[in-house]
Amino acid sequence: MKTKKIKRLGALALAFVLLLSGCSLPGLGGASDDTIKIGAQSMTESEILANMMAQLIEHDTDLNTALVKNLGSNYVQHQAMLGGDIDISATRYSGTDLTSTLGKEAEKDPKKALNIVQNEFEKRFAYKWFDSYGFDNTYAFTVTKKFAEKEHINTVSDLKKNASQYKLGVDNAWLKRKGDGYKGFVSTYGFEFGTTYPMQIGLVYDAVKNGKMDAVLAYSTDGRIKAYDLKILKDDKRFFPPYDCSPVIPEKVLKEHPELEGVINKLIGQIDTETMQELNYEVDGKLKEPSVVAKEFLEKHHYFD
Repeated sequence: MKTKKIKRLGALALAFVLLLSGCSLPGLGGASDDTIKIGAQSMTESEILANMMAQLIEHDTDLNTALVKNLGSNYVQHQAMLGGDIDISATRYSGTDLTSTLGKEAEKDPKKALNIVQNEFEKRFAYKWFDSYGFDNTYAFTVTKKFAEKEHINTVSDLKKNASQYKLGVDNAWLKRKGDGYKGFVSTYGFEFGTTYPMQIGLVYDAVKNGKMDAVLAYSTDGRIKAYDLKILKDDKRFFPPYDCSPVIPEKVLKEHPELEGVINKLIGQIDTETMQELNYEVDGKLKEPSVVAKEFLEKHHYFD
């Protein structure tokens, strides 16, 4: 009974986000057979990459594209693909799908994590999980470059010497999070900070930039890291699971439209973490439309030549 209730709620959530995005379900005025429906999560980088993919597909093939935006969670995105409501997931993250969709233990080695999701998605769902775009979006301990130079800090372990004097700003949920939360961090790295300040994730960047915090826990692809001249410290003990970002496509879609694989492969391995930070900031900091940022990137790197 509980399973049926969850499925009903998932279907309702999916229908709601599809309505928000201006797209309809197949059979209800939906896209035609020559239209590829690309799913984007409700995150800046997901919208940028979905737009990038759409523009590249329309430039290189005779296919049309439609964006299905505002897929609010990985679960909703996965259900949309299972139901055929999207043909491509623009952004799937290895660490997320490994533990949630596949129900497996977290794997700290990036190559192993990617290999597991690629093999399991092919086996369970007949989906092709591509190699990474070249970046992963994970939690990252972050300081200002000025602070790092002054304190001689390059890795998370380097914080240990004076950790009792440091103020750490963190996402509210992380302090109580199991596995890769604060308790697990202390166990892995063997030290605690002098004071921890729980706050909304969006506030940590200004807090460390303005000297209110000595270090903060940020997201590695956030545009403010580059814009604020911040430094990500190397997670030298591999505490946080990898969240390498890749597109995912059902094999049946690739069989129907084999030209898609070559187009998508043009983006694989081409966007590193610093580049994704810059692209995100173009949208979040400079208030450009994701479609514009996507087009500028493709033009700059001669994808339309």
